[in-house]
Amino acid sequence: MRAFRTYYKDKDGKKRQAKRWYVDFVDHLSIRHRWPAFEDKRASEALGRQIERLVTCKMSGEQPDRDSTRWLDGVPAKLREQLVGIGLLDPERAAAGKPLKAHVEDFRQSLSAGDNTAKHVQQTINCVMRIIDGCHFKAFSDIAGDHVERFLGSLRKNEENFGAQTFNSHIQALKQFCSWMVVNRRASSSPIAHLKRLNVKLDPRHPRRALEVDEIRRLLEVTAAGPTRFGMDGYERCLLYRLAAETGLRANEIRSLTVRSFDLKGLTVTVQAGYSKRRRQDSLPLSPELAELLKEFFTSRLPSVKAFGGRLLQLTGRTGELLEADLADAGIPYVDEAGRYADFHSLRHTTGSLLAASGVHPKEAQELMRHSDVNLTLSLYTHTTRGRLAEAAGKMPDLGAPSSQQQARATGTDGNPVADDGNSAFCLAKQGGKHRTPVDASGQVTRDNDNETAFLNEPGRKETQERPSINPMPTTPQSGQDKRLTQNAEIDSAIYLAILEQDADLRRIVERWSTLSLDKRESIVRIVQ
Repeated sequence: MRAFRTYYKDKDGKKRQAKRWYVDFVDHLSIRHRWPAFEDKRASEALGRQIERLVTCKMSGEQPDRDSTRWLDGVPAKLREQLVGIGLLDPERAAAGKPLKAHVEDFRQSLSAGDNTAKHVQQTINCVMRIIDGCHFKAFSDIAGDHVERFLGSLRKNEENFGAQTFNSHIQALKQFCSWMVVNRRASSSPIAHLKRLNVKLDPRHPRRALEVDEIRRLLEVTAAGPTRFGMDGYERCLLYRLAAETGLRANEIRSLTVRSFDLKGLTVTVQAGYSKRRRQDSLPLSPELAELLKEFFTSRLPSVKAFGGRLLQLTGRTGELLEADLADAGIPYVDEAGRYADFHSLRHTTGSLLAASGVHPKEAQELMRHSDVNLTLSLYTHTTRGRLAEAAGKMPDLGAPSSQQQARATGTDGNPVADDGNSAFCLAKQGGKHRTPVDASGQVTRDNDNETAFLNEPGRKETQERPSINPMPTTPQSGQDKRLTQNAEIDSAIYLAILEQDADLRRIVERWSTLSLDKRESIVRIVQ
């Protein structure tokens, strides 16, 4: 490659040097070209070097690097057409020199041509344009991952509702746009392919909760008699909420349903692939009770009419406000003490929680919820209700019960003096009624097949055995202290029988009463009282 200027003769016949420089180069087909460049020599030489790089890439079969791509974005359209004409640049690559917003408009048309709803297309384009405008990107080569991260990070800090989920939505939209550029050969690679999503569990800005069963029933009862909202009367909204809670359908999916979508004889409702989040046709079961109510509700309606919407003939896009108003009428908080929301999508969370509470197998719940990953069903869409938590907590062992060492110490069967530390009465109370041996009024054991009988009866002894006579208190006090003990701790016959009904350790105490020291007797009587 070389840069040169030509000479010419003016009208007076004088030889003069042209102001414009030219570049002389040989392309990948060994054809020599001489193209006009710029009036500045350095700029013309730079142009020649860039063309030589394109020739090298073409001969080696490689794609232009980032610097070459950035340079191509800024060259005049006429020069790009010349490069396409000699085969150094593919026609698709030439389109990369278009303004970035022009590519976004082409991307919009591509999305609209596919199986995407208008709302999804608009949301995707809005996310892409927000990044492009916020980062001041003019050409595709301007897009840089670090700039995108800094911009979205500032939005997370400054905007209350811009959480990890919204961050991920913007990253996903821009990645989709960059991938479209690569697939259509408008770019060699995606400049943000390395960006990663955030963990939404670490930064929940709009956590949802599942409604309790009683809350759902109260909501349906109050809503059925409620006023008209967004063109729908109370009974229609009641059916809407019940359908969402029983099937887990999303608001957009319900919005797409027509009367024809319901097979009330086969007890199914079908969502077309174009409106399903996973882009395939889904059929979900209906309960017989709900199917009967819908059959009556759809009477005299044409098959092509939208299933819900009332006078507006279309379900409102403000379903969150719709449910919030009905929750207020039912006395159910829209936001609970933990800061969790009960918006329309929380009815889908309610579906997952009800399936789990009903003992449905996780794999079946995953199919009904239409999740690609069972972990999503179990972690995000399954909530425990207060009643289930209380029931689960009741199955745990009583950690406040005395240990075996404390039980032995309290009953005096550990070989040490009984210490009245204030906990003995509690321990004995905990022991009551756990290992009882049935006895009759005379103190005879009536069973020989329990643990207590094995302690009292030797092997081979008959089933009914007379118990030794037990005198729990001395008949005649031996001193003033004994007299005081008898007066203050007299045990009547009812208490005596209750003691006999206790476990083996307590029976040992009663049987050995006469052999216990006075201090132990007084402590034990105080505990029993």
